[in-house]
Amino acid sequence: MTSARADAIVFFGATGDLVHKELFPALQGLVGDGGTHMPFIGVARSPWTTEQLRARARDSLEQSGRLDPQAFEKLASLLHYISGDYGAPETYAAVRRALGGARHPLLYMAVPPSVFPVVTDALADAGCVDGARVMIEKPFGRDLASAKELNRTLRRHFPEEEIFRIDHFLGKEPVQNITYTRFANPLLEPVWNRDHIHRVQITMAEDFGVRNRGRFYEEAGAIRDVVQNHLLQLLAIAAMDPPGGTGADALGDEKVRLLEHVQPFEAQNVVRGQYRGYRSADGVAPDSTVETYVAMKLFIDSWRWSGVPFYIRAGKELAVRSTELFVEFKRPPRDLFGEVVPPGSSHVRMRIGPDIAVGIGMRVKTHGEQMVGRDVELTLTSCPGDARPPYQRLFSDAIAGSKELFARQEGIEASWRIVEPVLGDVTPVFFYEPGSWGPVEAEALPGADGPWIDPVPPEQAECR
Repeated sequence: MTSARADAIVFFGATGDLVHKELFPALQGLVGDGGTHMPFIGVARSPWTTEQLRARARDSLEQSGRLDPQAFEKLASLLHYISGDYGAPETYAAVRRALGGARHPLLYMAVPPSVFPVVTDALADAGCVDGARVMIEKPFGRDLASAKELNRTLRRHFPEEEIFRIDHFLGKEPVQNITYTRFANPLLEPVWNRDHIHRVQITMAEDFGVRNRGRFYEEAGAIRDVVQNHLLQLLAIAAMDPPGGTGADALGDEKVRLLEHVQPFEAQNVVRGQYRGYRSADGVAPDSTVETYVAMKLFIDSWRWSGVPFYIRAGKELAVRSTELFVEFKRPPRDLFGEVVPPGSSHVRMRIGPDIAVGIGMRVKTHGEQMVGRDVELTLTSCPGDARPPYQRLFSDAIAGSKELFARQEGIEASWRIVEPVLGDVTPVFFYEPGSWGPVEAEALPGADGPWIDPVPPEQAECR
């Protein structure tokens, strides 16, 4: 944890979609729930006024259904807008004036990484980086080399403890729930290893397409968009060893250590897919080979996980919207009842979106004289979803200087090392129908380990 508490927020890219979708609800939450009172200074090229920025914030909150009139009034009074070119010294002189007496600003970059050097150098020239911390969004580069170069750019003006790398996935309460469930329950730890676990499956399914993000997706694809960051972070949380201490550093050390033991992906263990209709989206090439779906098999070279296959699957336009961790236990060493037991009968399921659920699956005897069983899943907890926007949680921690929910550079580099061998057109792309579970070619990937375990549509239940 860093020492100084942030006393202002400066957000670059203030007129963009990310600020509209994520930041304004977070800022309203900060002033409404926590009583945060500090200047919020938006900077962008558009020739807007402060009143236009406030109107944009109100529109964001109305569209998200989160408008709180009283909290918004406070938020609006704290908002200030600066229009200017990112390369012009006068833009940053205006930022310095707007900061007033603030000496520990939180600088949030909702701009392309290519703009980072221009913005950070200009902030330094204007005297705005001393005592400041910076927040940056993924992608953290396009590969290992560019990730390292981005880090060198940031380190020119900020020490490592003042760099906050956002993977908003880590700010979701359900993701934190996995860490808690694993290490708060001694029931799990003795069986959370290669002796008892048959395989682990992570699925991130979306039932919608790229929408208006076609141009972005052409540059990213599913591996860069969600596997290198979100899903490998989820893998690290699910598979890491118990931390040796408490706090962000101990957890972060174990996540990095786990990722460093993950073997790089091999082409024969990767299936890429593209949903029919993707090439018709705005910004997408008519002959695009970018993947909107990927299924991957990997292994972790560690004592705990040696020989256990991990399967990662992510895609758009799939059958349901659901993100979950599914841990399948091994079958008993002897079959006493002569039953044909379906795959995945004995398991732990942790669903993190769109609802929150933790369940344990097992076989129980059916009613009657016959020694015949059926599969049941005991739902331990179920909630409709994360009520608190993840960005509110992330900004609250960044203001306080806590880095527990942020990605570390060592982990980012380890993740790029894992995926780099299969970036680009290393493997063919297979078409799949919207509303399916991806290309049929992916069905063969698990092989003898058993078929994919598909998430079921979430229950809309009260939290219990």
